[in-house]
Amino acid sequence: MPRLVTVGVDGAPESRAAAVRAAREASLREVPLRLVHVIDWPISTAVPRLDRETAGRWADEALAETLGDVRRRHPHLEITTRRLSGRPAGALAVEAADADLLVLGSRGLGGLKGFLVGAVGTATLIATETPVALVRAADEPENTGPAPYGEIAVGVDIHEAPDRVLAFAFEEAARHSYVLRAIHGWALPPAYRFFPFLDSDGEREAARKAAQMLADLLLPWRHRFPAVSVSQTAFMGSASSQLVRVAAGADLLVIGRHLRGSPLGAHLGPVAHAVLHHAAVPVAVIAHG
Repeated sequence: MPRLVTVGVDGAPESRAAAVRAAREASLREVPLRLVHVIDWPISTAVPRLDRETAGRWADEALAETLGDVRRRHPHLEITTRRLSGRPAGALAVEAADADLLVLGSRGLGGLKGFLVGAVGTATLIATETPVALVRAADEPENTGPAPYGEIAVGVDIHEAPDRVLAFAFEEAARHSYVLRAIHGWALPPAYRFFPFLDSDGEREAARKAAQMLADLLLPWRHRFPAVSVSQTAFMGSASSQLVRVAAGADLLVIGRHLRGSPLGAHLGPVAHAVLHHAAVPVAVIAHG
């Protein structure tokens, strides 16, 4: 089955930035690009006098404007458009099912550097198994040449099966000729603080083991992608805060997605939630296998 890159389009600056990145990714992958606009139907009564015909006209205008912009930048790229009605998260998840990547735009969090991931974005991240890249308007340069950045940071959970996360990160690094920085945060067991005889030697041994486990996970991927320059960092502390800090100098942060259950349904795990609200760079969210 042919692969493609899918992007959600709604006419906002963040959605145009998402389309720019999606087009660049589709071009590098040599696959088609699909622009999707989903009319949230039935439309909320909070939007007076907005009927199906008017909503459809707005959707067509957003798609046409984005299509024209992308075609000017990538005249040889195969592009299709789709206008759908329904619940956006579910529709986007379905449209992303045959895609290599789903790209979504997101607003910034006011004075903070992170993403404002609303109900639709969060629900889409939960609903799809396809990698999702989140970008803001400020993340995408206006030039159409090669991407100017040179480093990907990837958060690695050594206690999970991170193959899908590492596959995406290494493939992106190879595709763009990026340097890849693998990051793992570890913590001592909570009982450690109750045993004063466990001194700094214990911490050093735990640090050594964490670094070795990370190196062991990376080794087969280093062999598979020998041209990718890889560094690794294992640190003791909060995974989310350290990921945000270490990735500040990168141009893409790749993280895994854990789902947590609750009486109100599934939701993102604490690390992904914190990273999305504080990361200053574009973020790719990958569902763990």
